[in-house]
This record gives sequence, C-alpha cells and structure tokens, in this order.
Amino acid sequence: MSEKNFYLTTPIYYVNDIPHIGHAYTTIAADVMCRHMRMRGDNVFFLTGTDEHGQKIQQSAEAKGMTAQELADKTMLNFRNLWTVLGISNDDFIRTTEERHERVVQSMFQKLMDQGDIYKGSYEGWYCVPCETYVPESSMGENRTCPDCGRPLVQMQEESYFFRASKYADRLLAYYEANPQAILPRSRYNEIVSFLRSGVRDQSISRTTLKWGIPVPGDDKHVVYVWFDALINYATACGYLDDREKFAKFWPAVRHLVGKDIIRFHCVIWPIMLLALGLNPPVCVFAHGWWTVEGEKMSKSKGNVVDPFEMARVYGVDPFRYFLLREVPFGLDGDFSELAMVQRVNSDLANDLGNLLNRTLQMMGNYRDGKVPAPGAILPVDEEVLSLIDATLATVKEKLDVFSFDEALKSIWALLGRGNKYIDETMPWKLGREGNGERLDTVLSTLFAVLRAVTLLTAPFMPDAAKRMYVQLGFSGDPLDERFPSVALRNAPAGQMTQKGDVLFPRIDVDQWKKGREAKLSGKDGAQVPDAKIPSEHEDEISIDLFKSVELRVAEVIGVEEIPKAKKLYALYLDLGYEKRKIVSGIKEFFTPQDLIGKRIIVVANLKPATLCGVESRGMLLAAGPKDKSALGLLTVDESAPLGSRVS
Repeated sequence: MSEKNFYLTTPIYYVNDIPHIGHAYTTIAADVMCRHMRMRGDNVFFLTGTDEHGQKIQQSAEAKGMTAQELADKTMLNFRNLWTVLGISNDDFIRTTEERHERVVQSMFQKLMDQGDIYKGSYEGWYCVPCETYVPESSMGENRTCPDCGRPLVQMQEESYFFRASKYADRLLAYYEANPQAILPRSRYNEIVSFLRSGVRDQSISRTTLKWGIPVPGDDKHVVYVWFDALINYATACGYLDDREKFAKFWPAVRHLVGKDIIRFHCVIWPIMLLALGLNPPVCVFAHGWWTVEGEKMSKSKGNVVDPFEMARVYGVDPFRYFLLREVPFGLDGDFSELAMVQRVNSDLANDLGNLLNRTLQMMGNYRDGKVPAPGAILPVDEEVLSLIDATLATVKEKLDVFSFDEALKSIWALLGRGNKYIDETMPWKLGREGNGERLDTVLSTLFAVLRAVTLLTAPFMPDAAKRMYVQLGFSGDPLDERFPSVALRNAPAGQMTQKGDVLFPRIDVDQWKKGREAKLSGKDGAQVPDAKIPSEHEDEISIDLFKSVELRVAEVIGVEEIPKAKKLYALYLDLGYEKRKIVSGIKEFFTPQDLIGKRIIVVANLKPATLCGVESRGMLLAAGPKDKSALGLLTVDESAPLGSRVS
C-alpha cells in the first residue's frame, strides 16, 4: 500500500482561557486520529498551538501589570503542559506570536492587497470585546448581547481594512456542493451551505483600537484582526513560506477539528481566504459539539468547569481519553458525568477488557507454561471469531475516516464481547481437565489473536494501557509502531512467551467513590475523591543523610546543541551562577532547543562526570513523567530562585 499524506489540526487555543474539557476533547480526538493514521502507514503532520493576540490578552496583561507577551509566555504553558499529561503526539506547536507566523500573515495580507482583494474603508457596528468580533443586528441576543457568550455588545466605529469575501462566496459554495464531505457532520454542512446561499459580506480584518497584534504591512496604525491572523497559523506551520516542499506535501491533505462555535470562521472565512490566495480549501472541517456537566452548562461562576488535569490524576489518562470518545457520538453535544466515567471504567475497561486479558493469560500459564500454542483444527466457531478480527479492523478504519470515534470503539468492544463469549462456549478449563490438548491449543491461540488485535486497535485511544497489554502478550516495543497493512491480526505467534502482569484497570469501589465525592462536594477539609489509578511503585527508603548528599542546584539553560548520530540526546550548556558547565540529557524527543533555552531547571551538581556519545556530561537535570517514558516534564523554578542556589 502506498503512503498517503495526512495533515490534521486542532484549533489554536486562546491563551486567556484555562484549559478545560473542551480543549482536551478536541485535542485527544486529533491525537487518536493521527496515531491511527500513522499505524495505517500514512505520513502524518499533527498541529496544535495557541492564539496569543487580541484585545482580551492586552486587557488582562494590563490588569496584571505585565506586558501582553509576558502573559502569553506564561499562560501558553498551561496548554503545553496539559498535552504532555494527556500524551498528545503533536508534531508541531505553533504560537501566533512567533516570528515565523508574523512573516506569513504579513505576506498573505500583502498578496491579497496587491491583487485588490483587501481595501481600506470604515466600519461601524456592535462589537463583542470578549469574542473580539462584530455582531450583525440580525444575530444579536436580547438587549444587544453577543449570541455566543451572552455579554453586552458595545457600538464601535473605526477605520478598517476589508477583505473582499463576497467575491469568492459563489466559488466556495460550488466547492461544497461538489464535495459534501468537506464539512462534517452533515448538519453542519447544511448550516454552512444555507449561510453561503444567503450571501457573504466583505470582512473587516484590521483594528486601530489596540496594539497587541501583527502590524498591517505598510500601515502600523492598524493591526491584523485576531481571527484573520489566527486562521493563517495552519499554513504557517505547514511551511507556506519556509518549507515549500513540506507545504506541497501536506497542504492538499489538510483537515481541521474544531468546536461548533467557530465553524463559520473555519468553513466560510478561512476557505474563502485560501481560494483568494490560490490554495485549496480544507479537505474536511469536522465540528464537534459542546459538553455540559451533569446537565448544566459549564461556567466558572457555577464552579463546574471540568479540569482535565484533575480528571487525568484521579482516573488515569487512558480512562479519561477513552471516556471522552466513547460516551458521546463525535459531533453531538454531550453531558459529562464523573459517575458515568466510573461506570465505564468498571464495565468496559475492568470487566470487558481486563477480564479477557487476565483469564486468557491465566489459562495460558496454567496449561501451556505461558507459551502461545500453535492452533490445531479450526472449527466454525473459531473461524467466526477470527473473521470478526478482520472485520473489526475494516470497521475501525471506516468509522475513523469520518471521525466516528464512538462507533469505532463500539466495534472493538463487540470483538471483546465475542472473545469473552467464546471462552464460555469453548470452556478451555474443561478441555484442560479432559486432556483435549489440540482443541485447547486452538482456543488459546484464537483468544491470543483477539487480544493482540484489541491491543493494536485500542493503542491510539489508550497508548499506555495498550503498551502494558503488549508486554503481557510477550511483545517488545510499542504497539503504535506496528503497521496495519503488514500485520496479520488473526495470526498468533506460536511459542511466544506471555507474562501476566498487574491488573490493567483496577475496579473502582463505587460506594467508596460516592462517599469521597460527597465529602468533597460538602467542603469537608482534606476530602478527596479516591484516585482510581494503579499505585505508583516506590524505591527503597533512604536516610535523610543520604538524601542530603545529593547536591541539587538551580541552573539556567543558555545553549542547546544536537549531538551527531544521537537520536535522543542534547548537549545543554548551563549557567549555575558561580560557573558554567555542560550536561548531556536524553530529552530530545520531548523538547526543541527553543523550549529549553532560558528555562531555570534543577540539576544534580555533584554527579560523577560521564561520557555519552563522546561528550562529557557533568551533572543531570530533573524531570518527571510516566513509567513508560511516553511524556516528560522538566522540573523548573521561577526567576526568584538565584542561579546556583541549593535546592533542599
């Protein structure tokens, strides 16, 4: 099978927001899709990032006594840290304050102006400051409020540059009529087509009332309107100016995942901009729904905003990822309930998946010393199960091609259900007692094939759990490195040694969980919902004297070099205040040099020097991440800690 190119983006998230379940939902969905497409052998480019210009950031920064750039630099980390926690496998992270993006925005603006598609005029209308958009009177809420956020609108008049969107509306309508899959789900397609048929006005694309934005080329009195600026990020990261080969490779295959509240920007304004620039519109824009929380709209005032950091801590990253994509059809609105997640963990993950794994490996250990047997004769019931494996792979591919995550998971769980039923039908324990070895071998081989298939198919959804299953099945490496075209899922490797491990998903005691939750909601001091994750493994206890012998100091990263032929290593140049030194660290796959330079980190300063790939390393930095090293976060300190100061 020839490789295909696949470019998928999330929206870029506004840094004035605190990351919530909606941000996690879109990004997890994009991550699952990209991991799946990599397993299909596609060339994947996965982009996310942050939107950092505009009036809200300027006002928030002024209120905090900071510059807008300082505020953006600080709040952007909330999103980067969340993606690390949630195991997001993005290939690039773009910030609209980056120089590479400013150059592309100004280049596109100039091109459109040179060809007469941007002109100067005057704009008067009702403006929503939080949403940073003008609202036509026909769309206003009661008492001249914003239809999206409900806040009061203010009347504004200012000189503005306009984009001739009306000129290209008919071309875009024709594109959608010829490509109905370009907007999903179908209800959103109908909405956009109806909007285009009603007529598109020229768009105001600059502001004179704020300074925090990208200057209009040749007219510094104006800054580019934040939405016009933000949309262009997708082209910037794809190499529009800096890497034409990359752009030619991936741009024809661009797809966007967005929330339904920003669909008109992505399905009307953005593709019209692209048509004016001589570029193809997105292959597909998928607009998903919103989450309520136990029947109520999320709001800070109600205190019911779901914190994805907390959900990952309490329930585990994989159960949280699974729940979000299994609970609600992607594209519809959904209701988030922690009790529903607990029930999914117990029924789907602990009972269905965990049970099949534990029962199969237990029998493999009891009857075949842990080795996968070669199958004997294949009976119709065996062939039915093996055929379902092939059919499930086809169904998962078909459903994910249209972002139907819940249907893909349902098909995988149907295979799991068939596997559990197959055990009851064939009664391998009875075959073992009766000495029917050939039949037992076939049953165990078939069950192993089911588990291998489930492991690979669930790997994009739950990468850590899939890796642990993979190890228990006797494989080395990462299931995400497998390629579906080259894997015969129904075949079991005879003679392979399995190794039954810890319970994959421990059941949650619902009564204990309810008591903890009630105590937390009632505000009792120290009350917490019990964590549902597997307990961490601990090292042997040490004395305080032994701990004190480790010299931890604050250092600043002042330079980063790649080490030839070292895939995972960087040489980091550090300033400890009293001296400068170099260390070698295996963090290359998690950070770019730009991520590291300027960071104040904690290092072990009295570690014996070691030579790695020919480079002497005098120390070691501190970082944290899961046991499988699928993500990593640096331990950093703020600027109030002097360089070289002792950490104790």
